[in-house]
Amino acid sequence: MTSFGGAHNALAAIPVVSGEKYRTPQGFSAVRNGMKRRASTEPDRAGRKPRWLRAQLPSGARYQRLKGLMREHRLATVCEESHCPNIGECWNAGTATLMVMGGVCTRACRFCAVDTGNPSGWLDAEEPDNAAETVRIMDLGYVVLTSVDRDDLPDGGASHFASCVRAIRRRSPKTAVEVLTPDFRGSGEAVRTVLASKPAVFAHNVETVRRLTPRVRDPRAGYDQSLRVLRAAARHGDGILTKSGIMLGLGERPEEISRTMRDLRGQGVSLLTLGQYLRPTRHHLPVERYLPPEEFADWREYGLAAGFTEVVAGPLVRSSYRAERALMGNNAGVELHTMNPAFSRCPV
Repeated sequence: MTSFGGAHNALAAIPVVSGEKYRTPQGFSAVRNGMKRRASTEPDRAGRKPRWLRAQLPSGARYQRLKGLMREHRLATVCEESHCPNIGECWNAGTATLMVMGGVCTRACRFCAVDTGNPSGWLDAEEPDNAAETVRIMDLGYVVLTSVDRDDLPDGGASHFASCVRAIRRRSPKTAVEVLTPDFRGSGEAVRTVLASKPAVFAHNVETVRRLTPRVRDPRAGYDQSLRVLRAAARHGDGILTKSGIMLGLGERPEEISRTMRDLRGQGVSLLTLGQYLRPTRHHLPVERYLPPEEFADWREYGLAAGFTEVVAGPLVRSSYRAERALMGNNAGVELHTMNPAFSRCPV
């Protein structure tokens, strides 16, 4: 079996400085971490990271077992490669995130550290089967499939996404699959292609408020384009849950956050994640503000009152944080003290 994630491992082995160009094993050029090096960069206006952003080291019996399996089978997950602070908690709960369609994105959003380039139509034809085998080996109860943007593909990669979902469902029929997709350039047909593979959850992140979208996201993305994708998913999903996520700390105002949440509910989004933006490199956008856990708890309450089935909100929350809880119908079982006992209102 060709190791799922092998392309990502190969990229990680290339000694490239952040912001510099390199040539991938598939033969096309890319920029490491997505943003070219700058002579001068904007300083973080938020100051030093506060104590509530200190993540605990991952531990637990299942985490250690899965980590060993990853090494034994030379597999890769987004959880490890992105150094996610929640990896221990998620893996111990039987949840993980896999990235399909390679590790090079056709877009260059200013918050994201994924490498940028033009894969020129390259895809790994064995990836659906290899992704399914990874899920089987990890014995996951819930898996999140995500991807880079692939504007070089006619359908944005929708058919490949669907093939991966179907392969996983055939090999692990008891595993719930969530897809966290790009915007497919707003194509409703592409959204329906993914929905036809019957994931449990269709997710697409709006990322930020309308005013900041041109500054934060690639010009080919758009606030209204993301809303159209989510509206299509909610309308044609036939029982599939629709989900989105927002980063906070980029300079958004409270009234803009509430407006964005209402916009998402208006498209039929039922699940929402809210997390702190953290600057991946000095070439990316600076952090404007670190929100304390109490504010995330307040936004969670606002979202639940606005009609969301669940709002998972907290400084270290990411799009896929404990994603399996979304299917429980009980506000994901989130306890406000879970992340850090020092903050009784912390919602994760």
